[in-house]
Amino acid sequence: MNPLDHTIDDVIGRLAAISPQEQALGLRGSNVMPQVEAIAEVMRLIGSVIFPGLLDRPTLSEQSRPYRIGVDVENILTSLARQIAFTVAFECDHDEVRSRRIGIDKARRFIATLPEIRRLLLTDVEAMVGGDPAVKSAGEVVYSYPVVQVMLHYRVAHELHRLGVPIIPRIITEQAHSATGIDIHPAAQIGEYFAIDHGTGVVIGATTIIGKHVSIYQGVTLGAKSFKRDDAGRLLDVPRHPIIEDYVTIYSNASILGRITIGHHSVIGGNVWLDRSVLPHSRILQGKPIEQQHFEWADGI
Repeated sequence: MNPLDHTIDDVIGRLAAISPQEQALGLRGSNVMPQVEAIAEVMRLIGSVIFPGLLDRPTLSEQSRPYRIGVDVENILTSLARQIAFTVAFECDHDEVRSRRIGIDKARRFIATLPEIRRLLLTDVEAMVGGDPAVKSAGEVVYSYPVVQVMLHYRVAHELHRLGVPIIPRIITEQAHSATGIDIHPAAQIGEYFAIDHGTGVVIGATTIIGKHVSIYQGVTLGAKSFKRDDAGRLLDVPRHPIIEDYVTIYSNASILGRITIGHHSVIGGNVWLDRSVLPHSRILQGKPIEQQHFEWADGI
């Protein structure tokens, strides 16, 4: 027998054994895990009913619109209920019957939020149309601007998070993160008329609260400054990200950290590092760069 066969058998045996780390982390395989591809298809269907005739089926007529939306909503309900049931069974160890019942209930409650999600997304489109002189039409924003894709995923994920659905909200926002470079936690609270211009590198943490008519640019971080722990050393999920009030503009690569408040109608300039609250109508800008005088050094000095 080839000596390498013993090595391969040893590796297979070690990989097949459940390690202490797996047990400590509670990791386990299951045949009821949520299916990432199915969740992506649900998001495609949701895009179709939010922007009918734009993100899908460009030949959709006014007469066929109610029928096609009705079919899509039924498919969303069926598929989402199934994925929620899988997730509940996987995460919460519920039996199949109870998991299925929870999945149907939460999927129905989510479907009821679709008109409000659509309203909010249309305000986001309007904010981009009104705030970017490069925009030629609202259709251009819907078709090609990353803010529409990321906010569609965020607003859907946020409603599922509010309904107590595990895992799936984070899968949804991470799908948008991978596609756009914009990372928004589903637990963040974001008001209407929200605009992200360019967007790459934007990070918005879980306990962030953003008001209405807020605009941010690429590279902005709304993050935590530190993490609190309990007596056992476990991280506490407490408010730790900024509050951004209405009509605030945050320019590129600004980092706003900790549970601070940026007052309404304020402007935060590019590359600013901010870990303190600011009053309404503030303008926080970088200091002007100091030009260094150039010296010619004589030989021998």
